[in-house]
Amino acid sequence: MTYRRCGKSGLKLPAVSLGLWHNFGFVDKYAQFRTTLHTAFDQGITHFDLANNYGPPPGSAEENFGKLLHADFKQHRDELIISTKAGYTMWEGPYGDWGSKKYLVASLDQSLKRMGLEYVDIFYHHRPDPETPLEETMRTLDLVVRQGKALYVGISNYPPELAAKAFKILRELGTPCLIHQPKYSMFERWVEDGLLDTLEANGVGCIPFSPLAQGMLTGKYLNGIPEDSRAAKSHGFLKKEALTEEKLKQIRALNDLAITRGQSLAQMALSWILKDPRITSVLVGASSSEQLLDSLKCLKNLEFEQVELDKIDQILRG
Repeated sequence: MTYRRCGKSGLKLPAVSLGLWHNFGFVDKYAQFRTTLHTAFDQGITHFDLANNYGPPPGSAEENFGKLLHADFKQHRDELIISTKAGYTMWEGPYGDWGSKKYLVASLDQSLKRMGLEYVDIFYHHRPDPETPLEETMRTLDLVVRQGKALYVGISNYPPELAAKAFKILRELGTPCLIHQPKYSMFERWVEDGLLDTLEANGVGCIPFSPLAQGMLTGKYLNGIPEDSRAAKSHGFLKKEALTEEKLKQIRALNDLAITRGQSLAQMALSWILKDPRITSVLVGASSSEQLLDSLKCLKNLEFEQVELDKIDQILRG
């Protein structure tokens, strides 16, 4: 494992971090994700990324992680970076969503209780709130650090201009933003339109999620849409309609290029993100230890020839 400094902070994160968005809820097999967590730690993954609503059901990923943490990793707590978030719907009524002080403080208290922790290392606001003043949300992030409930704070899914305003507020409060977590992959490149430059200018780290585009940038769909796939069942965020013939053609062309690099398509997709020095870490999900170990092979080849980058851009243009 290699470790990268997070912006201009004193913190380093592993180049690959493990996200618990899927595969760690009550509906999943405890023994299987326990093995995955052990594999991750043994491979040098020290950062585990959660949110209040991860599961399913919401909250169950944190609860399962807390159980495992105390059973197997308690003596390693100071070797770990544990993050959680609040910003999406978590409970009924007007106080269980978005970005108010009421919601964020209550949600973090609940998360700490579920995981059996006194503090998390990073607490994120999960998405911008168009109705709550940005100052209220950022003051709340500052507050939880001063309360000792989080060591660092971050934001997720913020566009460049709003992110810059958030950074300014937090800096003036004395709690600079550590990191931004955007959606970023070969198929979703909005962060290149100003966000990465904004992060660099403000000394903020970047940790993309969904780097494999909900499985599209893997070998799963090379021969069409399998009946047991997420797209076929329209589970989660990947819908069958997204896998057009044009998209499948792009996936196959990218896979052919990956083969010439000695990589799988998934490995190349992760390497492609990590090639940028402004990226601190990339979040991967894993349904098994084998899948995680396969993803980690991306670290063996992070260099791209310009002709390869040009070819990728050409394929994505269609």
